[in-house]
Amino acid sequence: MLRSAAILALSLAVLPIRPAFAAEEKAEAAAIVKDYGGRLQGELKAAMENGGPVAAITVCNQRSPAIAAELSAKTGWLVARTSLKPRNPSSAPTGWEDGVMRDFERRMAAGEPVADLVRAEMVEEGGARLFRFAKAIPTAELCLNCHGSALKPETQAALKQLYPADTATGYKPGDMRGIFTLSKRM
Repeated sequence: MLRSAAILALSLAVLPIRPAFAAEEKAEAAAIVKDYGGRLQGELKAAMENGGPVAAITVCNQRSPAIAAELSAKTGWLVARTSLKPRNPSSAPTGWEDGVMRDFERRMAAGEPVADLVRAEMVEEGGARLFRFAKAIPTAELCLNCHGSALKPETQAALKQLYPADTATGYKPGDMRGIFTLSKRM
């Protein structure tokens, strides 16, 4: 009885700290996503200006994973992108990511703007406690050069060469193209 009371008192003492901790983790993850998205968008715009969509495909193929790896090493978070229609099968969503994106789709159908879709939570995966963070990636006009419905033949050829199993086309402006997904072992 005394042990139960001590455990209850200890857990109650921890509860007020946990929301603040979660808010800090969420803010840190959001800052990483902002950095990742900003760097990637800057490189994509430069590639589009200098070499068009085919050059931009190379940025996504080579620089996006490199930026994610750099941020992962620098921050201690596992940083990635995924989609319900992945371009690269190796970036297919996990069960948690799939569920988050399907929830985001429901929220969009109810009128929530894609740019506002975020989820942050503590989960247990494979016996480990992880803080997970996801933010929707809205499809912008720039994205349609490689992710839209009317792709130029040279863009289609470059995609087929780098991504033979590509499913990441057919998007319209404002669609959720995927998510930035971060996790950190706690």
